[in-house]
Order: sequence, then C-alpha cells, then structure tokens
Amino acid sequence: MKITAEEELMYGVMKALYESGIPVSFKGSMVLKAYLVEAGFLDDTRHTVDIDGNWRSEKAPTAEQMVTSFQKAIDESGIGLDVSLYRMYGEGRSAGFEIIDRTSGEVVFTMDVDVNRPEIPGRIYEIEGFRFRGAAPLQMITDKISAISTEKVFRRIKDIVDLYYISKVFDFDRQGIMQTLNATGRSLGSFSGFLSQTDELEHAYAKFRFSGGVNKPPFEDVYQTVKQYIGDILPKNRNREWER
Repeated sequence: MKITAEEELMYGVMKALYESGIPVSFKGSMVLKAYLVEAGFLDDTRHTVDIDGNWRSEKAPTAEQMVTSFQKAIDESGIGLDVSLYRMYGEGRSAGFEIIDRTSGEVVFTMDVDVNRPEIPGRIYEIEGFRFRGAAPLQMITDKISAISTEKVFRRIKDIVDLYYISKVFDFDRQGIMQTLNATGRSLGSFSGFLSQTDELEHAYAKFRFSGGVNKPPFEDVYQTVKQYIGDILPKNRNREWER
C-alpha cells in the first residue's frame, strides 16, 4: 500500500503527539490505513488530508494550552511545522487546527480534535515506524455502520468505501458492534437511504474523488460487497422488500 509524502508527514505528527504524552488519541482515515496495513491489505486506499483525534483530560484545555502543547511536541520531534487554531471547540464542535509549513507558510494539512467526548476503546498502531494510539478496529467499523444507517449516508460515501476495504480483512462481528453501540449510548438508523436510494448513492459515489491515482472500484462492486458484509445487521424484512 502506498503511503504519500503528506500522509507520512501526518503520521510523523501523530507519533510526536503520542510520544509527548499529550492526552490525545486518534481516529479516522489515518488510523484505518494503519490498521489495513497491519492486517495485510496490499491495495492502495483513498488518501486523506486531515487528522482526526480525541483530547481527554480532567480539566477542559484552553486554546492556548492545546496549541502550545502541539507545537512543543512537533518542535521536539524536529518537524518544521507550525500549529494554528482556526476553530475553537464547543458543543458538538471539534477544535480545528491548521498545520503549516514553516518555510513556505502553506497549510499542509488540518487536524480536527474533539475534546472530552466519551472515551472509546483504543490500541497502539505502528506503520512505517510511526507509533501512535488510535481507535480500535471494532470501534471504527461501528462508527461507519452507524453513519451509513442514517440519511447522512449520502454525505458519508467515504464510510461505504472504508467498509469495502475493511470487509477484505476483518470478519463481521454483529455482537461486538451491538455491544459497542450500547457502550456509547447509540443506536442504528433504518438504513433506508442505503437500501432503497441506490441511484442517489451511485450519484454521490460518482462525485467522490479518489486522489493520487488510486483505483476507484465500480460502484456496484463496492455497494454489493458492503451490503453483503453488513447483512447480519440490516433490517431483514425491509431489506427483502426493497430487493424485490
């Protein structure tokens, strides 16, 4: 699997934050890519241009504390990047950071960090020598299934794509998914959009870009693979009715 120069830089920042002891763990596409590599997935996957994380501490951090902590960790790692806060966290809103090339002044990537959200199961990952703490595979799968079970599915094509990748290396665990949902106080939607509005899904998939020359599988292959993979958790009666 190809790791781009930008992704390598992002992993370097994730490693620096982890080694610094800052109370941040990671989630999202960068963690998924590391998991897929560990699991032996060889094909190139969609690229990303941001890092997603969770900050958990007894006392809510100030904007200055977060920027200063991140900058110190990056400086100590020898990476020539600067950190700038462009969005403060709040109710239902993550903190947003721009990571800037110190020489050119250009934004290299962004980082979204939730603050003191419910703790999620995690584990240590390592990819290309970069070590960090990230969300456990089952947590990532549960989050993606939860997203596509609602009407958000049309804006979350990336989650369908990621489940397509995951299906190649991770056996579906319905019981584990239900337990993970219960542990976080969440429930599944009806999957109505996913099951009955395939034309709209295909249109959204057509607009979804795979950058960097990564192969974009045919929609029908992705959709049918994911539908079969999560079949044990789909509403059976409705599913059969929509398939007629």
